[in-house]
Amino acid sequence: MKILGIGNAIVDVICKVEDDFIKKNHLTKGLMKLVSDESEFSNLLTNLKIEKTISGGSVANSIVGLSQLGDKVGFIGKISDDTFGIKYEEGLKKENVNFFYKKKKELLPTGTCLILITPDSERTMCTFLGTAGKISKNDLDIEAIEKSEIIFLEGYLWDEGDPKQAFEKAINLSNKTAMSLSDKFCVDRHKSNFLNLVKNKLDLVFANEAEIMSLIDAKNFDEVISFGEQIKKHLIVTRGSKGAVSVYNNEITEVDARKDLKIVDLTGAGDLFASGYLHGFINNFSQKECLIKATEMSSKIIQQIGARL
Repeated sequence: MKILGIGNAIVDVICKVEDDFIKKNHLTKGLMKLVSDESEFSNLLTNLKIEKTISGGSVANSIVGLSQLGDKVGFIGKISDDTFGIKYEEGLKKENVNFFYKKKKELLPTGTCLILITPDSERTMCTFLGTAGKISKNDLDIEAIEKSEIIFLEGYLWDEGDPKQAFEKAINLSNKTAMSLSDKFCVDRHKSNFLNLVKNKLDLVFANEAEIMSLIDAKNFDEVISFGEQIKKHLIVTRGSKGAVSVYNNEITEVDARKDLKIVDLTGAGDLFASGYLHGFINNFSQKECLIKATEMSSKIIQQIGARL
């Protein structure tokens, strides 16, 4: 198998809202809020019109993108044997993704992410992790990890206790490890752990400009480039309208963002960017070709609703 994703198995529930909904519910536009109370999450959903539901989660979206590009991929994520869990597994299998998790009835339900899209196309997420956030080292399929060329992890999954142990076990068993920093909230919450991973454990790191600058407390983007050269890892950074850059073997490669796009929804832009880049990486593309493919994928996804092409 080419790439095995390990991440939060989350059912995405996509809704369009006005800006005042974000303010009224004390949410921060463009960021992800973790909701720990199931009833609070249900209240948010009340009176909202659901546009679409998808078997999602950040890394799962990337893995589906890779499958659509013809790569042999798999995914490990914790679900419960409930209605959403069954739909989640079926959704991945329809996309030709091997699902390496044997579901059973869990204390918590399958995770759900409410994706609120405002008129400016920005997405604000409220995530009830449910059982997804309880993944442990015992939930991992060791054979699947060892037989994969690369495993792809997400910062969203990292937490102290069982998830951290699952991360460490997966990294130790893997041939190569890629990870997305996921969100500035995650970076700020786990800064020292993430910095250790980036410097010492990971082979490829995906981040946006805000995430990587926060991680290393950079004052400007030149400091990010210097950091990338120092760690001698594969660092890939998206910069919104400024395009994207990769730093690998002291080679700095940049591509411009696509122009004149009809942006509808930024959900999944980073996830599909990673799909394109990893597709190029495992198929021996040059860095420039990897970035071009990544930009092509992210440009397509932001011109439609949801994180599936």
